[in-house]
Amino acid sequence: MDNIYTNQEYLRKNPTWHDEDSPWKASQIMELLARNKIDVQKVAEIGCGAGGVIKELADQMGFDRSFQGFDISPEAIRLAEQHHRPGLDFSCEDLLLSPEHYDLLLVIDVIEHIPDYLGFTAKCQTKARYKIYHIPLDIHVSSVMRARFVVGRRTVGHLHYFSAESALDTVNDTGHKVIDYMYTDGGVALANLHPSFRRSLANLPRKFVGFFSKKLSARWFGGYSLLVLAE
Repeated sequence: MDNIYTNQEYLRKNPTWHDEDSPWKASQIMELLARNKIDVQKVAEIGCGAGGVIKELADQMGFDRSFQGFDISPEAIRLAEQHHRPGLDFSCEDLLLSPEHYDLLLVIDVIEHIPDYLGFTAKCQTKARYKIYHIPLDIHVSSVMRARFVVGRRTVGHLHYFSAESALDTVNDTGHKVIDYMYTDGGVALANLHPSFRRSLANLPRKFVGFFSKKLSARWFGGYSLLVLAE
């Protein structure tokens, strides 16, 4: 089977590589780092796509630090190069084959795309002191009842589907120590960027239950991901 990230199939289906979501994702990462009082100097992102997340972090954290984005897709790196500046570089290569070690490794919406996600996550553990994973929670009551969780396989290449519990187990079972995690409500927060009647309807109960418990809202209605900080 051809790799959809190198044969332009992913680019055809997702021409922006979801770069418009990057400021929100970066804000969630900054919140998680801040509440754990973690300061880093050398940051890398594996599967950086069009580079927007690490670019936003560089803008907020300052270019006196080192930021490096990696992706195996030439198309993604061509998009990412628009963000290049001193202190922020992009490489079309597999970071896991590099001898470099980092203070922080970002793995944002990546492991659900990897056939051997456990082997991949175990290798990520060795590449930095701290790791941050952002993992979509495709398994929830609504998606199972309507068999909707497979939609991500056809549109954005999700090969694996997670609940909060299985996402945390994946991180724990691959040699990591989980420090902290938080639910991110992309279904609600990014609604204006991806408007649809279906999303508007789904956000009504999602917002109401999420006001009291994001955990319950994620379990029942979806639209959430888990942001995990680990060593």
